[in-house]
Amino acid sequence: MGVVACLVGVLPAAASAHVTVNPGTATQGGYAAVSFRVPNERDNTNTTAVEVQLPTDTPLASISVKPHPGWSYEITRKKLDTPIEAHGVPISEVIDKITWTAADPQSAIKPGEYDEFSVSAGPLPTTDQLVFKTLQHYSDGEVVRWIQEPASGADEPERPAPVLRLVPKNAASSTGTEQATVAVGGTAAAQSDAGVRWAIGLSVASLVIGLGCAATMVVRSRRTR
Repeated sequence: MGVVACLVGVLPAAASAHVTVNPGTATQGGYAAVSFRVPNERDNTNTTAVEVQLPTDTPLASISVKPHPGWSYEITRKKLDTPIEAHGVPISEVIDKITWTAADPQSAIKPGEYDEFSVSAGPLPTTDQLVFKTLQHYSDGEVVRWIQEPASGADEPERPAPVLRLVPKNAASSTGTEQATVAVGGTAAAQSDAGVRWAIGLSVASLVIGLGCAATMVVRSRRTR
C-alpha cells in the first residue's frame, strides 16, 4: 500500500499526454507544415488508426498529406455551400477528414511510444485558431475522442482537441513567429526533440521514485520484524 501511495503522485503526470499539433503556431494567410503527435496512453494495447477532422467553419483550400511508412491514409471530401477562394481560384470542394491506418501490428503505435502524422495546409484563414478534432483507435476496440474545444479562462478539458494558433502576418514577422512556423527541420525538430527528452526524463524519474519507494518499504518491513 505504501508503494502504491507513493506512486500516486507520479502516474497522473505520465498519463496526461494527449494528441497535439506541432508546431502549435502558424501565420494567417500562409502555408504551414504541421504534424499531429499521437502518444499511446495504454499499457496493453496499440493505437491502430487516427482520424483527424479538418475545421468545418473555416475550411482549408489545400491539404497535402505526407506519406507515412507502415501506414495508409484515406481522405474524405465535402462540397461547400459557399465556395472559398485561393489565389484567385474559387474552391467548391475541400478535404473534410484524414484517416491514417496501420498496415499491420508492427506498424501500430505501441505502449510507451508515440508517432507523428504530417500534412501541409493553407492558405490559413484569418482567424485566431484552427481546431482539429481527432479520434484515436486502439486495437482492443476502444476509441478515444480528442474533440473538446478549449474555452477562454477555463481549465484544459479532459480530452482536448489539437489546436493550431494563428497569428497575423505582421505580428509573426515582428516577433519571429513566422520563422519558427516554417522551420520544419529547425525549430519544429527542436520542439519535437525537447518533447522526447521530457517524456524520457519523466519515465526515468517515475522509475527512480518507484524504486525508492519500494526500497523504503523493504527497510521499514525489516525494522518491524
